[in-house]
Amino acid sequence: MKLKKSLLVGAGLTALPTLALAQDAAAPGFDEIGPYIMTTLLFCMAGFLVFFMAAGFAMLEGGLVRSKNVTMQMTKNIALFSIAAIMYWLVGFNTMYPGDFNGYFALGGQTVLDAVGVSAADAALDYASVGSDFFFQLVFVAATASIVSGAVAERIKLWPFLIFVIVLTGFMYPISGSWKWGAGWLDAAGFQDFAGSTVVHSVGGWAALAGIIVLGPRLGKYKDGRVNPMPGSNLALATLGTFILWLGWFGFNGGSQLAMGTVGDVSDVSRIFANTNMAAAAGAVTALVLSQILYKKPDLTMVLNGALAGLVSITAEPLAPTLFGALWIGAVGGIIVVLAIPMLDKFKLDDVVGAIPVHLCAGIWGTIAVVFYNSDASLTTQLLGIVAYGVFTFVASLIVWSILKAVIGIRVSEEDEINGLDMAELGMEAYPEFSKG
Repeated sequence: MKLKKSLLVGAGLTALPTLALAQDAAAPGFDEIGPYIMTTLLFCMAGFLVFFMAAGFAMLEGGLVRSKNVTMQMTKNIALFSIAAIMYWLVGFNTMYPGDFNGYFALGGQTVLDAVGVSAADAALDYASVGSDFFFQLVFVAATASIVSGAVAERIKLWPFLIFVIVLTGFMYPISGSWKWGAGWLDAAGFQDFAGSTVVHSVGGWAALAGIIVLGPRLGKYKDGRVNPMPGSNLALATLGTFILWLGWFGFNGGSQLAMGTVGDVSDVSRIFANTNMAAAAGAVTALVLSQILYKKPDLTMVLNGALAGLVSITAEPLAPTLFGALWIGAVGGIIVVLAIPMLDKFKLDDVVGAIPVHLCAGIWGTIAVVFYNSDASLTTQLLGIVAYGVFTFVASLIVWSILKAVIGIRVSEEDEINGLDMAELGMEAYPEFSKG
């Protein structure tokens, strides 16, 4: 009996390699599924980092507005991300990536994820999972809306702002985004924007510019030909927000490699990280030095925005430049911020957090700077893309803001603005133990 059992076990063990080989022949090998797995992992990890930028925007804005408006900024930021998530699922993702379309416009439908436990045979092994791709693209649209939030702070009503976010994240951003990243007409023309200096940042900046024009400046900001500073409530919070954004940008730019299945892809992601960091550092140092020269003392808010401008500047092409290239591109971004912030004040354009100099002005610069290191880029095509995104986003935003102003009103009353939006709009304060400031 024992001998018979041994013979059966031996026969079974002998057959196992044959069975394994048969399964290997039927299923894709690691050479096929490895890139799919690694790219999906890249999207998930990068998406987590870009999601954390929502906290960075909230902390930056919370630190740069006055204490009587901090709760309002926190509410706007968590609400806008949540609205963006829903709208991008409902229509945005498939509008931005419609597949075959005329290159200009295609209204998509709801996003449908891969089946639970999808097999290798049924998965799109040439790219990544639908869920990871959707999530990674979603966090970008939320960043665009956050840019608008800071610029129009301290005098806008909550619900009109959120209605604008619905239009921006569900329709405006996906439509224009399809022109480049959805294989639309600008992509066919050769427009280059690796991670979104124009597709994301300038779009947010143009929408913000339209908003502050329709909204008008804060009470007392410009009086008797003078610019009256309105210091933020917590520069420590603003600094924390900047560092969080800096961290999140590694996912923003690194994830935009869109592949991690080869040695070259992984090496390129690390190169993007290094260039992204260098541009931020150069922007911060340049703003530090220039603000010392112009104002006799360094200005922390300029330094924070200088770092962010450096990040925006390198976003259009974070892979091709050398580290020195990233340094000087980021440094120019720092110069742009220090000069653009007072220029806006001359035109009485009240941008509370400096979003337009950082995201619009530095975004335009970064898109132009692509031509210095990317041989596939031409200055004419880059300028065409800048103008196309600018005209579409600014005009569409101006129309939406004007309709909202005419129909329901977008600005709080003078009394509510003086008392603070925290109590007027929400009935609660961020710092109830302290007097209003």
